[in-house]
Amino acid sequence: QMADPFLYNTGDRSHYGCLGHEVQIEHIKAYVCRPSFFTDKAVIVIHDIFGWLFPDIRYIVDLIAGHGYITICPDFFKGTDPWKTTDHWADFADWMKDHDPMKVDKEADVVLKYLKEQCDAKKIGIVGFSWGGMAVHHLMLKNPQLTAGVSLYGRIIRDSEERYNLLNPTFFIFGEKDHTISYDQITLLEDKLKQYCKVAYKIKVYPGQVHGFAQLKPEDMKPADKPYIEEARKDMIDWIKMFI
Repeated sequence: QMADPFLYNTGDRSHYGCLGHEVQIEHIKAYVCRPSFFTDKAVIVIHDIFGWLFPDIRYIVDLIAGHGYITICPDFFKGTDPWKTTDHWADFADWMKDHDPMKVDKEADVVLKYLKEQCDAKKIGIVGFSWGGMAVHHLMLKNPQLTAGVSLYGRIIRDSEERYNLLNPTFFIFGEKDHTISYDQITLLEDKLKQYCKVAYKIKVYPGQVHGFAQLKPEDMKPADKPYIEEARKDMIDWIKMFI
């Protein structure tokens, strides 16, 4: 039996009125939000296991767009069911086999092509949460078109030393009380990046925060967590602004 990896309550969510719209790009649906002025800067947001329709992730897309970026969250599950709060954690490993965050390259390429050809984007960054954080780590090793990345609480996969040779600046955000990612893993990540990474990187751990902390909407935040959530989001945006 696998421990429930998500401590934040995903079931009872306040309604969110999205600011963007949905588009179809080749075989993928995507949620897009644009700033009110022209920009050639874009950010791809990779959702967590709850998928591209989840209100929290759309809130994040709108938030980043508000900072002046064409922001897009594609359905990396390609129309298949996301994980649901009613699903059983015993089945999670099997579900993950069909939803591998290391197999996002084709979809990322489709979205990059759309951003460059349809939106005139010149610089493109990427941000991902949990499942999406793992996908960001993978893409920052594989895709030089991504100018900068932010991986938020993506489990650290240690399959080879190549995993630390990032192509472009990457920021790793973790919660101190995330029971899916041990402090030892974060320390190891830091040691390995020091050894192998030739570009700018940053690792930051936010006190008292559990898995999923940085994507809560304001009305879903607990007052004690709010300063850390806001700090993590500001740090995320600052990292993007530094490079894009």
